[in-house]
Amino acid sequence: MVTVPVDAHDDLLTDRRVLVVEDDPTVREVACSYLTSAGFLVDEAADGVSALRVAARARPDLVVLDRMLPGLDGVEVCRRLRAEHGTAVVMLTALGSTEDRITGLEAGADDYLAKPFSPRELVLRVRSVLRRSVGELTPESAFDLGPFRLDPARRIITKRGAELALSLREHDLLAFFLKHPDQAFSRDQLLRAVWRWDFGDLSTVTVHVRRLREKIEDDPTRPTWLTTVWGVGYRFEADAPPRTRPAEPPGGRS
Repeated sequence: MVTVPVDAHDDLLTDRRVLVVEDDPTVREVACSYLTSAGFLVDEAADGVSALRVAARARPDLVVLDRMLPGLDGVEVCRRLRAEHGTAVVMLTALGSTEDRITGLEAGADDYLAKPFSPRELVLRVRSVLRRSVGELTPESAFDLGPFRLDPARRIITKRGAELALSLREHDLLAFFLKHPDQAFSRDQLLRAVWRWDFGDLSTVTVHVRRLREKIEDDPTRPTWLTTVWGVGYRFEADAPPRTRPAEPPGGRS
């Protein structure tokens, strides 16, 4: 019997449902076994088409998704899951290049894990993503910053009254910036504060910042809210005058 250590936050994750999508039966069996032992309700699928069918029926809280699947590949499955259900996704990839991982993140994945992976690390990554989506038992009060309103209890961020369609990580990243306006943060600092990783691929932050800009800026090529601090990282402007900042140098936005 596989045993996985529990932690003080497991009560927040009780009865959370996880769908494991993996065409390798051995990898799928191991992942399902560890996640079940950790207390999750686990469904499984061996290909992309089946994954979408199971997700529509079971409505999982999170999907562990292999990037390389027969037929419908993991990137397209991720896009459809995000568009149709807003489901959290941890992507598994045997492809080692940074560009391959960025492709998964841009499709909407909240996290990724490279193969071969430790099943215990998979459980920790799943817990981390779900814990951020579940939120705290006593959430903070809603507050406004410029045209933005953060409602932690409902996990909603609006701009001028319209709800922003954000993934879990995009929400957490924007919420962090809204809580810390006018402060510059490096990608390392953001990785630790938002992802709770002590180390990792800094392109993860870069991709999420780019996706956030596409959703919150009037002109993502000339960001006025989420700006780049050259040589440092990023800063969220508490009072950004729309479209008055100079365009960033070609190829310089990151």
